[in-house]
Amino acid sequence: MTSSQSASVDPEQVAFYTQLADRWWDEQGPFWPLHLLNALRREWIIDRIASAPDSAQPLQGLRILDIGCGGGLLSEAMARAGAAVTGIDVTERNIRVAHTHAEKAGLAIDYRHSSAEALAADGQHYDVVLNMEVVEHVADFDGFMAAACALVKPGGSMFVATLNRSLAGFVIGIVGAEYVTGLLPRGTHQWSRFVRPTELAEQLQRGGLAVVERTGVRVNPWRRRMALTAWLGVNYMVYARRGGS
Repeated sequence: MTSSQSASVDPEQVAFYTQLADRWWDEQGPFWPLHLLNALRREWIIDRIASAPDSAQPLQGLRILDIGCGGGLLSEAMARAGAAVTGIDVTERNIRVAHTHAEKAGLAIDYRHSSAEALAADGQHYDVVLNMEVVEHVADFDGFMAAACALVKPGGSMFVATLNRSLAGFVIGIVGAEYVTGLLPRGTHQWSRFVRPTELAEQLQRGGLAVVERTGVRVNPWRRRMALTAWLGVNYMVYARRGGS
């Protein structure tokens, strides 16, 4: 990746996730919240884009890009649902972990050590772009979102998940999650990089996509449960589409 293609990459974030890379598939380790979230977001995504709703593989025929795929939790879920999945991550060690796990599971997922900017510069397009829990970690939000939107083909979709830069986002998403409950490792997030829903909608509109639906995510760290909620005050997900076909 050239510097111009990876302007959104934060070296400190890469180093942070490099240290944790071998724990991605440990359901009792630091990524246990993502394992819970994965089941929730999988169903929410599939319900909105299924090409064959009644099939055992409802995403058959769809090309999906998973930006910031980490160890491959969501990539594997999409592949098991029948999609042709490409997973990218700027942390090379994450890609090695993801590739090894998919290979053992017998899943053919195209994992690449790359960035959204690099794929956009190469003219790549996908039916669905998954942009989940990434935007709050990038150094150049505007540039990253422009590249991510460019990867969505006409008639395609993007799903974004992030945290709201609100008072509740700070109290619950950082103080509560990282210092009180230990839900996340300390240093996982910076409140200044959280994104308000209006800011996200603006960037999607600039990229030619329109928000179709939003949902909040409610987290109970003591019972280890997550559920969808109408409240967008902390964690939330957005479904957007590009016009055309």
